[in-house]
Amino acid sequence: MFHASLHPSSSSAAPHPLAAYGWDEEWAAAFAPYAAQGLLPGRVVRVDRGQCDVMTPEGLVRADTAFVTPHDPLRVICTGDWAAVDPDGAGDPRYVRDYLPRRTAFTRSTSSKRSEGQILAANVDHALIVVSLAVELDLGRIERFLALAWESGAQPAVVLSKADLVPDPVGLSYLVEDVETVAPGIEVLPVSSHTGDGVEALRAIATGGTTVLLGVSGAGKSTLANTLLGADAMDVQATRDADGKGRHTTTTRNLLALPAGGVLIDTPGLRGVGLWDAESGVGQVFSEIDELAASCRFHDCAHETEPGCAVAAAIDDGTLPERRLDSYRKLLRENQRLAAKTDARMRAERLKGWKQRGAEGRAAMEMKQGRFR
Repeated sequence: MFHASLHPSSSSAAPHPLAAYGWDEEWAAAFAPYAAQGLLPGRVVRVDRGQCDVMTPEGLVRADTAFVTPHDPLRVICTGDWAAVDPDGAGDPRYVRDYLPRRTAFTRSTSSKRSEGQILAANVDHALIVVSLAVELDLGRIERFLALAWESGAQPAVVLSKADLVPDPVGLSYLVEDVETVAPGIEVLPVSSHTGDGVEALRAIATGGTTVLLGVSGAGKSTLANTLLGADAMDVQATRDADGKGRHTTTTRNLLALPAGGVLIDTPGLRGVGLWDAESGVGQVFSEIDELAASCRFHDCAHETEPGCAVAAAIDDGTLPERRLDSYRKLLRENQRLAAKTDARMRAERLKGWKQRGAEGRAAMEMKQGRFR
């Protein structure tokens, strides 16, 4: 069993076994109560079927998640979590006993009618939104991914993959500018794994902590992951020429340590990117609209026909594209509808719980009364 100090070593000593996976002094301090119980720290590198693979100081272990599977889907353990795991010899199977509070968390709404959230990855520093240049740019989808990334607490960047398919430098620069209009203040990197263009800039981001790759199927995430890893760790399948779409080459979220430093999480292609309590993220994506709105004559301006509307004036003079305002409204409405549905579901579940407890109380009272008749 590993008994060395949980704190990162000084420069004169060997690094902590989990340093390559992002272990630092803050995680060590948070884990101290679990260390006192004899539990091992570990980074969750993969989750499937109620079990997970965890990288610990003892190496990679398989652990059951039964003790950390609550009813709230946002509280289940996920790739990127720091877990407290049974030590070797504690039994078969070993269990994850708990996990540390998350610094950041990627969540989206599911397609189910219950309006539940789904957690995609935890403790991520950088979110790389991968967009293929093999197909026409979908700026609305990029805005949606950016809202998800900002809301998580991670720093987003947009990677325009397969840049070698746009050999004209001027044409490529126009595409970069188009994306920059919907990603104010965010780095936009054209990258080609085939030619190597842009790879070093991408690597510089990925070595600075934990990075997640997000995008639809066929965007080139697995190819980029292999490029950063320097090995064919992720399967890659060809995209269809007709529409640029690909099959899901990654079916689970996998966390991998990069040889040059940093940690990478590759995710399956997301068919749908539903927002989940992402009002703040939407505001950051459309920060220029919020800034314009501060100059409107009325504080509750709807930016439609009101006099003195700074947003409408910006559309009229061409400084704000009307498509941008339409997208902003669409994402806000979606987020508000989801919040309303979630509140209604929670009220219904509370009412159901009250009724169930009431019925149990009445049954207990009737049984008690029956004893004394």
